[in-house]
Amino acid sequence: MARRLVERGVRFIQIYSGGAHNDANWDAHGDLEFNHNLHAGETDKPIAGLLKDLKQRGMLDETLVVWGGEFGRQPTAEYAQGTGRDHNAYGFTMWMAGGGIKGGVSVGETDELGGKAVRDRFHVKNLHATILNQLGLDPDNLSFFYGGLDQKLVGVEGAEPIHQVIA
Repeated sequence: MARRLVERGVRFIQIYSGGAHNDANWDAHGDLEFNHNLHAGETDKPIAGLLKDLKQRGMLDETLVVWGGEFGRQPTAEYAQGTGRDHNAYGFTMWMAGGGIKGGVSVGETDELGGKAVRDRFHVKNLHATILNQLGLDPDNLSFFYGGLDQKLVGVEGAEPIHQVIA
């Protein structure tokens, strides 16, 4: 369905995995291994199918695919007896494919426990700048006036795209 929307000129498509509460989404406060195996199992083949489908039709070079969530997971159990993980805003993974993104490139590294980014650290506004750049938009020139300031998705100071991932 996503590929068919792209073929018809739809510029932005969001595919959402999960919903509701507890194990019906990726939140994983209770049992991270069960939760992530469940949701990765539900999304792995469809995402691979979409990428393969777009590539076979010559559409992947023009279509940016972004996979991620709004946070990572702490490297330690949330409770003394628990197997869940709490939110982690200091180290998490996202990936992009197509749309002028280099394939097979990994940027950034967390500490040995996965608690925080330590090498090639980027703020989420750099990810936003990268996405907007790949969509042909200048992230520093997109603003709206609110509360006395020109507000931007990439913050008042602006942000550079993550050049290491751009083809």
